[in-house]
Amino acid sequence: MPLSSPAPRQLRHQRAIRAVAYEREDGLWDIDACLTDHKPRDVPLAAGVRPNGLPIHELWLRITIDRKLNVVDAEASSDWVPYDGQCQNANPAYRALIGLNLLQNFRREAGRLLAGTVGCTHLTEMLGVLPTVAIQAFVGAVWDTSKGTPGEESGPESGKTADGAAAGEKPPFQLGRCHALRFDGEAVKQFYPRWYGHAPRSIERGTETASVRDKPGQSQEGNADAVVHE
Repeated sequence: MPLSSPAPRQLRHQRAIRAVAYEREDGLWDIDACLTDHKPRDVPLAAGVRPNGLPIHELWLRITIDRKLNVVDAEASSDWVPYDGQCQNANPAYRALIGLNLLQNFRREAGRLLAGTVGCTHLTEMLGVLPTVAIQAFVGAVWDTSKGTPGEESGPESGKTADGAAAGEKPPFQLGRCHALRFDGEAVKQFYPRWYGHAPRSIERGTETASVRDKPGQSQEGNADAVVHE
C-alpha cells in the first residue's frame, strides 16, 4: 500500500544510501556502499559555493567478508565532501572494521571504534545497513534459510520437542525477528507450520532484551544484527 498523498511541498534535500554485494572469484564477498547528499540549488559552504547538480557528499565504503560474515578487509573513500582535504583524513579509520563479524554486535562494536571525531558521521551511518545487505546477498547463495542459524549446523535429532521439532534443532534464522515472522503470526502458520507457536529460549531472551533496549539511553544492539525476510 503506497504512502498517502502528501501536502503541497518543495524538495529541499535528497539523501540516498545504496549498497551492492558482489561474490568474488577468490570466494570472498565485497559489499560496496555509497551515500550521496544533493540539494536542488546552489549551496554556500565554508569553502565556497557548491553548484546545483553537484553532491554535497559522495562517500564510499567497501567491506570484504568471508562466508561466516567476518570482515577481512575494509576501505573508505570520500569523493565529494564539504571540507575537502579534511574530511578524507577519516578514511583510514575504517580499517578498524577488520576482524569484526556482521552478526556479532557489529553495529555496536563499529560505533564504539569509530565514535566521535575518530570517523566520519556519514560513513559511520552507512555501517548500519551492512549486516542486512550481507544476509540478503547470502540467501540462496551461501545459506539455506529453511534451516537454523546461518553458518551453523542443526543440533542432533535425539527425540522431539513438544512442538514437533527435533531436539536441539533450531528454527530458520529469520523467524521471530520481525512482526511478520513472529512465531504466533499467520506467515509462520502458513509457510513454516512446524514452527508455529514455537518460542526458543534464545528468542524469548531476545524479546526481553529488546524491551530494555527500547528504553531511552539504552543500547539498541543485540547479537543478531541482521534480519532476512525470505
